[in-house]
Amino acid sequence: MEVVPAKKLTDVVDDGSVPPYVQALEDRVGAYLPREQVLRIRRAFLIGAAAHDGQTRKSGEPYITHPVAVAQVLAELGLDAETIIAAILHDTLEDTKLARDELAGEFGETVAELVDGVTKLDKMRFSSRQEADAESFRKMLLAMARDLRVILIKLSDRLHNMRTLGAKDGESRRRIARETLEIYAPIAQRLGMNKFKAELQDLGFKALYPDRHRIIGERIRAALGNRREAMAKIEMALEGRLAAEKIPGRAVSRIKSAWSIYSKMRGEHKSFAQLMDVYGFRVITDSAMHCYMALGAVHGLYKPVDARFKDFIAIPKGNGYQSLHTVLLGPFGAPIEIQIRTSEMESVAERGVAAHWAYKSDSGPANSAQARAREWLSALADSQANTPSAAEFLENVKIDLFPDEVYLFTPRGEIFSLPRNATALDFAYAVHTDVGDHAVAARVDKKLVPLRTRLISGQQVEIITAPSAVPNPAWLEAVVTGKARTAIRQYLKHLQHEDAVDFGHRMLDRALDARGLSLDSVPAAALDRFLDDAKLKRLEELLSEIALGNRFADQVATQLVALLGPREGSHPQAPPEHNAEKIRISGAERGVLSFGNCCHPLPGDEIVGFLSSGKGIVVHRVECPNVVEFRKTPERIVAIEWDRDVQGDYRAELRIEVLNRPGVLATVAAAIADAGSNIENVEYIERDSTAATLLFAIEVKDRKHLADVMRRVRRTGVVSGVYRHPL
Repeated sequence: MEVVPAKKLTDVVDDGSVPPYVQALEDRVGAYLPREQVLRIRRAFLIGAAAHDGQTRKSGEPYITHPVAVAQVLAELGLDAETIIAAILHDTLEDTKLARDELAGEFGETVAELVDGVTKLDKMRFSSRQEADAESFRKMLLAMARDLRVILIKLSDRLHNMRTLGAKDGESRRRIARETLEIYAPIAQRLGMNKFKAELQDLGFKALYPDRHRIIGERIRAALGNRREAMAKIEMALEGRLAAEKIPGRAVSRIKSAWSIYSKMRGEHKSFAQLMDVYGFRVITDSAMHCYMALGAVHGLYKPVDARFKDFIAIPKGNGYQSLHTVLLGPFGAPIEIQIRTSEMESVAERGVAAHWAYKSDSGPANSAQARAREWLSALADSQANTPSAAEFLENVKIDLFPDEVYLFTPRGEIFSLPRNATALDFAYAVHTDVGDHAVAARVDKKLVPLRTRLISGQQVEIITAPSAVPNPAWLEAVVTGKARTAIRQYLKHLQHEDAVDFGHRMLDRALDARGLSLDSVPAAALDRFLDDAKLKRLEELLSEIALGNRFADQVATQLVALLGPREGSHPQAPPEHNAEKIRISGAERGVLSFGNCCHPLPGDEIVGFLSSGKGIVVHRVECPNVVEFRKTPERIVAIEWDRDVQGDYRAELRIEVLNRPGVLATVAAAIADAGSNIENVEYIERDSTAATLLFAIEVKDRKHLADVMRRVRRTGVVSGVYRHPL
């Protein structure tokens, strides 16, 4: 009996006829690609249609219409054949029986990698939907770092999905719209693809807030109806001035989008009228030199507004965007926003990395945008290598997608672009991780400033370092860039590991000491056997696990003694002695120690430690009400005490009863400050016409310092009682 081989999806035959939407795609790509490439694209459609046969979209249309529409979006950008083919087949690996090796065999490894780059991770398991989305997003960005065409396919896929979002249910529409506004539109902007960004924002706004979108749209149309004549006059005046100066160019009026108006109304607390009371125009000319000449011409026509000029031609934005921006006082008493650029700059501004696509070419403005995009993606790839959590990585990416940037100079004249609200510490990490890790201060325009200082475009920044300086947890609140945040967290995790190893060593030694042993006296063979049984690679892992509360020192000590076997005169299973020496803490072990918010222990207090799994040791005062509950699990109790030399500042709370009269709060605050204490927070607990009770959160060095603060507060004459809180 003859065995007939199974028919493959790639065994399709071209009968010469294709649906009209495929013919439209072929006509578009045929305008810039050779015939043989158009035929490859047709074959991709035939294989894709066979693979998706029987599948439909929510709208009821055949599923293949979606990937072909995505390919059409990319064809409008003039993308190469491999990108168009990958777009047509971008859902086949996930949703059909088409295998990757078949795909690679038919169209080449590059197409297979592009399709793989945009394939979702639905089959993988994650602890939450948010983490699944973040992990999928991380994979996409790493694929982007290898080949920029991946994100062009992904953005085109998202754009077509947004155009056809009406078929989805309400909850899905809102989720997809929010993701589009938070992630995909900012990515399009970061890559300089402003046309994509604008449509994604408009569609996302319409899906997420349909009523707001409709109302603002109606008001924009009404406002434009009242100003068309005025805009036409300004346009004619601009073009007339260019002609008089013999500068080739044209002027085009610009209309703000509903989303940009809504965002500014919300973010800048402005009314609709304030935002629409601005005329926007774009002047397009043929060279950078004529851009500057056009700037002079329009400044001669209308008076410029001081400090509102920006030169993004000499200093392009991080996404390759180039233009001159200026604001003029118009003839109708309203500001006129003018953008001046060349037609080539206009193309890059609209399409970013996709403009004049020449993959891996070495010249041209479009390639400049691609180079900047690759630099950004390469930095993201480095960041993710040091960020184990997908959700944390996604958070860092969102931070890096700020739409506004500041441009800063080193003393040598190098330019760095950072997100809005970036600080001197962000700048330090942008220069180099080692510079950030050892930064102590900065000179901004030659003036000494703290690292937390926010920077403004055009400033010259110099970072002052010291070999002994190291990051601290408070730095995380002083940075906005993903690179700085990742580097600081990486250092703190390393610090926590070192502290945990040291503290775990002390805890295990204490437990072994109660059994007449020390860690150094345990034979290497017995220790290796224990580590092997516990599936740990090194002793440091065991010690860290003990300090972080994942293992108990007493149990480990008992197991180690048991491995050694009975020894003469010893009691291997004897419990720890109650008078065993306590572990001393200096406060420098912040990587493994935290201090209970329920009782705020201070140096000088009698204290006890409680092991919290995965977090380490939480320090409490012995008289803390929670300690009674903790003693029900004695294996988690750690006997600790303060060392003679204690470091750092510690949070304490004071309950202060005062006379309710003007100036009391300032008087008490001044007394606390005079005692050398920093106030973190203050709130009223109770208040009536004659008296009030205040709760101050302050920083002190120890019990003695706290007592000094309380004495000074009592002497103010406006206080009837001062108590440490909680009592």
